[in-house]
Amino acid sequence: MAAVYDPKNYDVQQSIPYLMGRVRMSLHDTLDKELAQFDLTAAQYLVLLFLANGMASTASNICDILRQDPGAMTRMLDRLESKGFVRRTPDPDDRRTARLELTPEGKAAYPKILAAGVGVLNRILRGFSKGEIRQMEDFLKRMLANV
Repeated sequence: MAAVYDPKNYDVQQSIPYLMGRVRMSLHDTLDKELAQFDLTAAQYLVLLFLANGMASTASNICDILRQDPGAMTRMLDRLESKGFVRRTPDPDDRRTARLELTPEGKAAYPKILAAGVGVLNRILRGFSKGEIRQMEDFLKRMLANV
């Protein structure tokens, strides 16, 4: 397959990496505004999303997914814990590790928080057909498979 981009005429502002980055930043900014009603940030929302959907169970798991600094993750989990959304429990197999889980309050709030997040996604995808969205998802999965 021929290369898509050529260094001789590469237009950064029209490139997929630049555009993906802009979409990601705009999505996070919009999520921050929408989730303020729950006293949450977009980053905190992602942690709740990962825990609620079984994608992670430790701070280390979340750091791996988000490529986040462990110290910053500890501070974020401290905030989520103080807000009553998350709790740490000892790992029975490794006393150095804490398991993360949503509290009953976090589980109760999660459907409303998720609805707000999905609402933001639907707003930024306005004008796309379901078929186009599925195609975009497939394109992104193919890009991930190529990495």
